[in-house]
Amino acid sequence: MEFVIVWTMLELLFALILIVALGFVSAVFFEAYRRKNNHAHVEAPAIFEDPKSLKQVRCPSIFDPAEKYISLIVPAFNEELRLPGALEETMNYLQQRAAKDKSFSYEVVIVDDGSVDETKRVAFEFVKKYSVDNVRVILLGKNHGKGEAIRKGMLHSRGELLLMLDADGATKVNDAEKLENQIHAAAKEEFKFGDSPASNSSFRISDIPIAAFGSRAHLEEKALATRKWHRNFLMKGFHLVVLLAAGPGIRDTQCGFKMFTRAAARKLFTNIRLNRWCFDVELVYLCKWFRIRMIEISVNWSEIPGSKVNPLSIPNMLWELVLMSVGYRTGMWQIRS
Repeated sequence: MEFVIVWTMLELLFALILIVALGFVSAVFFEAYRRKNNHAHVEAPAIFEDPKSLKQVRCPSIFDPAEKYISLIVPAFNEELRLPGALEETMNYLQQRAAKDKSFSYEVVIVDDGSVDETKRVAFEFVKKYSVDNVRVILLGKNHGKGEAIRKGMLHSRGELLLMLDADGATKVNDAEKLENQIHAAAKEEFKFGDSPASNSSFRISDIPIAAFGSRAHLEEKALATRKWHRNFLMKGFHLVVLLAAGPGIRDTQCGFKMFTRAAARKLFTNIRLNRWCFDVELVYLCKWFRIRMIEISVNWSEIPGSKVNPLSIPNMLWELVLMSVGYRTGMWQIRS
């Protein structure tokens, strides 16, 4: 009798596990199918407003010719405390470069991802201070995720080079020159251009698809000793899941400091579908698909209090990685050239 009861309980347990597994698989395929056109990005009205004249400024497109040398895209969600210091440091750096090199032009695009604090007010104070030509703000209205905020900024930037960087200033903005120099070197190496601009007057860095990934991999040993436990868990876990989802190539996919040429950004950010933490992994996958050259460069990084990453982010990360794997490997997520 006891054997029958135990056997019945095992059968019920197996049936329950099977039902849950089938439900999970069904949910994955349903969500992957639902997102197959998600690269048509959120159609929030991307219009820049000049706070001085209150006139609307034409919103550029990634498909337009570049008007600036570099664009810096800063996603911001409830960053009223950390944003001012990071922006002041960024603007000081950019102004110093512009003073030394009259050909250097720039813009900073702040994307407010549905903040409920004073992030919008802080951002517009910088527009008033530095002009709408140099600092612009995109308001997404509600929170969509860091991936969507960066995508929106990339798709409406004017630079030949486009740099994404976090609002907390964890990576010093002058490290942009490391990525910038490597991109220029890679372009010359790949296309065998000389150092003199006169050697090929039609050469534009914006036309060559290259991606430079800032990396904290060289800090890994120190980070393990000083970083919070859940961030160590995420870092180690990602080494494994990135290999499974996107393959090898980039050791640190999650550093928020990345630079793209305009040609690379056009291909990548018109295709990404993940809105939150794992969009970086999707960028690696798409770089490989398009055969865009990837360069990983060590950058200075320090942990700033107030991080939005927490243990509750883990299930969402795993969910997005599963969606990405299913979406691309089943052919549901078509990549447009």
